[in-house]
Amino acid sequence: MGPRGERVTGDRGGRAVGVWWDARRTHRKGPEAVRSRQQERLAELVVFARTNSPYYRRLYHGLPERIEDVTALPVTDKRALMAAFDEVVTDPAVTRAAVEEFVADPARIGERFAGKYLVATTAGTTGTRVVFVLDDRYRAVASGLMARLSADWLPAREVVRLVLRGGRFAAVVATGGHFLAVATSTRELRERPRRRRRLRILPVHRPLPELVAELNAFDPLLFGAYASVLRLLASEQRAGRLRLRPVLVLSTAEGLPPEERIRLERAFAAPVREVYGCTESGYAASSCAQGWLHLIGDWMILEPVDAEHRPVPPGTVSHTVLLTNLANRVLPIIRYDVGDRVLVKPEPCACGNPAPALHVQGRASDVLTFPSDGPGRVAVPPLALGTVVDRVPGVELFQVVQTGPTGLRVRLHPAAGADPEQVWTAVLSGITGLLGDLGLAHVTVQRAAEAPQQGPGGKYRTVVPLPAS
Repeated sequence: MGPRGERVTGDRGGRAVGVWWDARRTHRKGPEAVRSRQQERLAELVVFARTNSPYYRRLYHGLPERIEDVTALPVTDKRALMAAFDEVVTDPAVTRAAVEEFVADPARIGERFAGKYLVATTAGTTGTRVVFVLDDRYRAVASGLMARLSADWLPAREVVRLVLRGGRFAAVVATGGHFLAVATSTRELRERPRRRRRLRILPVHRPLPELVAELNAFDPLLFGAYASVLRLLASEQRAGRLRLRPVLVLSTAEGLPPEERIRLERAFAAPVREVYGCTESGYAASSCAQGWLHLIGDWMILEPVDAEHRPVPPGTVSHTVLLTNLANRVLPIIRYDVGDRVLVKPEPCACGNPAPALHVQGRASDVLTFPSDGPGRVAVPPLALGTVVDRVPGVELFQVVQTGPTGLRVRLHPAAGADPEQVWTAVLSGITGLLGDLGLAHVTVQRAAEAPQQGPGGKYRTVVPLPAS
């Protein structure tokens, strides 16, 4: 039995196959079939949450018994769910105190909490570490969806090549904590030891020469990493020190601009695809050959909204998005404010996928604000700064750090062969030009001696605002 009476049958592999088959069949029927599955799953999730979660029972008091329109429900966020954790969860065996004790022990990464659940934490890069408890249904959906996406991304000959060469997969991710990727992979290796020949997890904090050596020795057919790490590995591949022959490269956890995807594909001679999601959601969207992310609407609801949580139309950058995960039931995530800013494509995507297409513009929490020359303050979106720096030739990695109310510090990692002085001159010109156009000529921009720094989760946050006071 699952949480408070939910029946779970069959092994996870069997359920993943079922998810794959249902998703394939549903998407072939078109957008209306996807919407119908979404409404059906939402109605079931709301009933389950009301029945088994004191928090949601109280939050949904007075609402209609059956909910098929997610906008009829109130909004939640990480602070609210973590503050009421023991009432949000649907299994009384799960408590905040017990979960916190569990994640405090690195030796228990990937172990089943309460004998049945996966526990994952965020890295806390936005100031609040969040703890999530995930059931086998969540994991089966993630596995099934990845199987369907891989089939969409790869031609039949590459799928055959993948099978014949053993399907080796390597991931460069943050380790040393109960982060989702390492917790999932460690669980897999604990329960299926034979997979060690086909699955390799490499710590993102490991020195680059060691990563290159391990990847060369393992020779993965598929490998995934954060976009910033892929940039470094692509430089090693172009220099001939990294010698991979992948079928598919996955970019995760960080935005991947279209021009950067093209550069990576040339370096690795393989398609590069992006998956968008978070610990709360699993896979929420996946990229197409045109570089847009398409929503996986049969298992996920994503609502672009303004600061008042009102819907914004396609073509308008949202202040944030509200996410509803239709898979996980032990800790329901319903209309959850994620903090990402997205732009939904107003016209159909040229790739032919009818699902809504979007670009992620960064996190609302990464917006920099400065006092203006007159009254009030000026906000600078992370994408504005990031685009200015990223288009400078010779920039491999960068990090713009707000050091004070009117100060910025720029950390640069120039590409191999680039002149660091020329790169810095161009970057400085681009940033000061942007600031001048915004009426922020009084903001100072300094060059940092240190290289870009990885955060606790192993990612390179490209724009770092002042800590909230």
